[in-house]
Amino acid sequence: MELKLINEQGQEASLLQASDVLFGREYSEALVHQVLVAYQANARSGNRAQKDRADVRHSTKKPWRQKGTGRARAGMSSSPIWRGGGRVFPSTPDENFSHKLNRKMYRAGMAAILSQLVREDRLAVVDEFSIEAPKTKLFAAKIKSLGYESVLVITEELGENVFLASRNLPNVLVVEVQQADPVSLVRFPKVLITRGALAKFEEILG
Repeated sequence: MELKLINEQGQEASLLQASDVLFGREYSEALVHQVLVAYQANARSGNRAQKDRADVRHSTKKPWRQKGTGRARAGMSSSPIWRGGGRVFPSTPDENFSHKLNRKMYRAGMAAILSQLVREDRLAVVDEFSIEAPKTKLFAAKIKSLGYESVLVITEELGENVFLASRNLPNVLVVEVQQADPVSLVRFPKVLITRGALAKFEEILG
C-alpha cells in the first residue's frame, strides 16, 4: 500500500510504502461500530447517582387513613409512584459500563478505519512535525501552510512546543501513537501522521 508523503507546503512530494495489513484492509461497518461503541463505553466514569425510597427525604407518617377517603391507600410519601419519591432501580456510582473487546478485534477495527481514511484521501504522511517555539500562532500558521483547518496529528513523540501550542486550538488534536483512538480517527476530517509514528503504528497494530 502506498501512502501520500507531503512537504511543508502540503503538496505531495512522493509515495511511501506502508503495510497492506494496516492500510489495505477491507472496511467492516459492523466491526468499526463495535470498536467505537466499546471505546466510548469504556471511557464512561459511572459517577451518576439517584436515590431510592430509603434515601429520599420524607416523613414516615401515613399521608391519610387507610379507609374511607375514596383515595388509593398510601403508606408513605417516599413511594416511587409519588412525585418526589425514590426511584425503583436507581443508578449507582459503581455502575459498570465497560464493554469487552478482544485485542484482535480492536486491531482489526483500527486497521479498517485507517484503510478507509487512505481510500477517502483523508490521511497523509509528513517527515516530521515540529515548531520553533510554544506559540499557538506559529502552530496555526504551520497547519494552514499544510492546507488543513481541522486535523488530527499523530506523532512518534509529542514535543513540549507542539503540545503547548496546540492545546488551545479546538479544531486540532495532537497525540502520540499510543494515544491515537478510533473516535478521533473517525471524527477529524483529516489525519496527519509523521514518518516515525507510521513505523510505530505498524509495529503496534501490524
